[in-house]
Amino acid sequence: MTAGRQGAADTDRTGSGTDVDSDFHALDEPSDGVPDVVDTPEGLARAVGSLTAGTGPVAVDAERASGYRYGQKAYLVQVRREGSGTWLVDPVPLPDLAPLADVLSGPEWVLHAATQDIPCLDELGLRPAELFDTELGARLAGLPRVGLSASLEYYLGVTLAKEHSAVDWSTRPLPEPWLRYAALDVELLVQLRDRMERDLEEQGKLGWARQEFAALCEFVPQRDRDPEPWRRTTGTQRLRNRRNTAALRELWLARDQIARDRDVAPGRVLPDGTLVDLATRLPRHASALASDKPERSHSRQRRAEQGILRYQRTWLAAIRRAVELPEEELPAPPARGDGPPPVRAWADRDPEAAERLTAARAALARLSEEVDVPVENLMTPDTVRRVLWRPPTPPTAGSIEDALAELGARPWQRELVGPVLLAAIRPA
Repeated sequence: MTAGRQGAADTDRTGSGTDVDSDFHALDEPSDGVPDVVDTPEGLARAVGSLTAGTGPVAVDAERASGYRYGQKAYLVQVRREGSGTWLVDPVPLPDLAPLADVLSGPEWVLHAATQDIPCLDELGLRPAELFDTELGARLAGLPRVGLSASLEYYLGVTLAKEHSAVDWSTRPLPEPWLRYAALDVELLVQLRDRMERDLEEQGKLGWARQEFAALCEFVPQRDRDPEPWRRTTGTQRLRNRRNTAALRELWLARDQIARDRDVAPGRVLPDGTLVDLATRLPRHASALASDKPERSHSRQRRAEQGILRYQRTWLAAIRRAVELPEEELPAPPARGDGPPPVRAWADRDPEAAERLTAARAALARLSEEVDVPVENLMTPDTVRRVLWRPPTPPTAGSIEDALAELGARPWQRELVGPVLLAAIRPA
């Protein structure tokens, strides 16, 4: 079994036998200056030619306008490769990024927190065949903090400012400080990858990381698989009955259409809290739309008031549709998942399963400390609960490994965690 870091962070921040000066260096300027934005077919052709001539892995990042625009599409793509430098590609005026997709189809991508960027890059036709995720790598390596700046500090002794991470990247033209920030996000990503790979190899975890990275290449976000996304509205537990649920559905769909048409985040049309309040109260007249329950912040309260006033006919029509809906057409209660019940109910419904879970949690905590990997990365909690709630029959090492494999656990996870679950199911 692989040993943990055992205090390596106290003696060698690189984790790979290279000392780093105790004073961190602030990275505030790209080595080649701030690149111009690629926003023409001619500029894209130059970028593609340069990236083709480059060598090694490609650092990739994307900037979205979350909270400002509808959806999660990318408004800037940053790419850097040895021998090519950094390129900042604006996908808005470049609807066809096929030439960029072609040149990126071969080399390994280096991303930080790949699950955040893969969906929006996929929308542009950009998808990695092979990747290295420095955020997930940092988790497996046992770093105490796994953000990009923290990882750069740990391995390269460099600090990175994040002051523009939450700005509206749909703004045009993009301010120069924002472009500098975007370029810096990929400036040292490949160097970070190389140091991290050496650290993972020394810890005996590189094979684990490669299995995780291969799985990420097939990542599809849960929201793209959800047939009823309106049920994810914050505060649905306040709904009293199926009629209220129908109202929420109609209001959510109306808000979503407005947001799509205006290309703004749905919460900027009407906050979730106000949507649920309307669905709960079912006001029938414009004078009753306003709520005496204010939103949690001044900005949300202002958006709620403006959204109710601007689209009051839309909200009333949505509520009317729900009120007039025949009983048999009301939304069914949320479908019960195929997974186990909430953990708090285990002791009453199946005391033996509760005992198994308690034993497994304690053993997994010890294993996590031993190999220096967070428990949730050793195995997803949902997978652990599913196997322990209804263990395979008969419970053997092979049957448990098969059950874990069916639930998507990687080989390294099955090898480490399978014996822990077997011991909890069949205590000595």
